[in-house]
Amino acid sequence: MKTTVIAEIGSNWEGSVPKGIKIIKECKKAGADVVKFQMWRARDLYSPTHPQWKVIKKSELTFDKVKKLKKVADSIGIEFLCSAFYPEAINFLEKLGVKRYKVASRTCLFKDPYSKETLNLKASTKKPVIISMGMGGDKNLIKKIFGKNKITFCYCISEYPLEFKKINWTDAIRYDGFSDHTIGITAPIVYTILKKQQGSKNILIEKHVKSKNSKGPDAETSIDTQKLADLISHIRLIEKANLN
Repeated sequence: MKTTVIAEIGSNWEGSVPKGIKIIKECKKAGADVVKFQMWRARDLYSPTHPQWKVIKKSELTFDKVKKLKKVADSIGIEFLCSAFYPEAINFLEKLGVKRYKVASRTCLFKDPYSKETLNLKASTKKPVIISMGMGGDKNLIKKIFGKNKITFCYCISEYPLEFKKINWTDAIRYDGFSDHTIGITAPIVYTILKKQQGSKNILIEKHVKSKNSKGPDAETSIDTQKLADLISHIRLIEKANLN
């Protein structure tokens, strides 16, 4: 069994390339397979009157910044992944040679500007896609768009933080991935055990991650990189365990 662990950095790099590099290196040391960032334009998703507009604007992942962050990830041997929210971002990520794409829950609703164009452009790359649909959306339409791509759908409930008791494990194990928003590391450990017992060969875990003193918008619902290391050590033990 192989479990791919994605460290979702989100906005926890606080718009600072040095902080982003620090988290990438910490995630690599913790044993993560992938680091994930989000490429969106503040003006597309938020109003300038938003109370956290300055923080949101600062957390924009510009082309220059993404180039620097991916270069570091490549140099230390950890995959760089992005949720891209507008077409030009995908064109740029293609130039950088990303292996696959993440599709965020909100994009599946087709309510944000350029959602349809963005999904079609991701599909045209024919690269694998990881899709969370925690906010809903038309799954059949999404499958149709990505008819020529390898799709990994993630079980996801878009609440931040998510109460552990709200997880429907019968439903969760129907998916090959789990995008977790609970506090702590128990939920992804339970998911890994259940999928192992199910006989799954490949699964995917996505967890929001921060450096110890991160103050970004996602910090309160993220685990620090030491906790990430604990989670991954448990997952690697489960992979080798004989649970039959």
